[in-house]
Amino acid sequence: MAHTLVAYFSASGTTKRVAERLAEAAGADLFRIEPETPYTSADLNWRDRHSRTTQEKNDRSIRPALKGTMPDVSGYDVVYVGFPIWWYTAPNIVNTFLESADFSGKTIVPFATSGGSNAAASTRDLAPSAPGAHVESGVLLNGASDARLAKLVEQYA
Repeated sequence: MAHTLVAYFSASGTTKRVAERLAEAAGADLFRIEPETPYTSADLNWRDRHSRTTQEKNDRSIRPALKGTMPDVSGYDVVYVGFPIWWYTAPNIVNTFLESADFSGKTIVPFATSGGSNAAASTRDLAPSAPGAHVESGVLLNGASDARLAKLVEQYA
C-alpha cells in the first residue's frame, strides 16, 4: 500500500470532516493547511467585491502565507489535497501549499467540497503549482459514503 498523506484546507469545517474520514479510510497521515492570517467571516463574503477571497479570485498569483511547518512530503507516494471550492476552483492557499514542497513523482488527488460547483477546474489550476507531480482529476466528496471513500482509496493504493 502507498504511503499516503491527506492535506486539507477548511474554512468552515466541512472539508475537515471529509478529510478526517478519508485519512481514516486510507490509513493516511493528516495535515491541516492553515493560513498564517486566518480568514474571517468578512474575508469569506463572496458578495463583497473587496473581500479577501474576492481579491484572491481576481489575482490568482496571491499566495497566502502558511501557518506552521510544512510536513516532509518526501516519504509519501500519494497526497490527497482537500479544499472547499471557491469561485469554481481551489483557494489560493492550496497553491501555496503545493508550491512549498517538492511533489515531483508523487500522485496528487485533489478532492473538494462545494455547495454547488464541481471540481473540474481545480486540476487545471493546481497542476502548475506541483511541477513533476501527476495531478489527478479533482473529485467532489460532498457527503461521500464510506464505500465511496474506500473505492477512492483503493484506486490509489
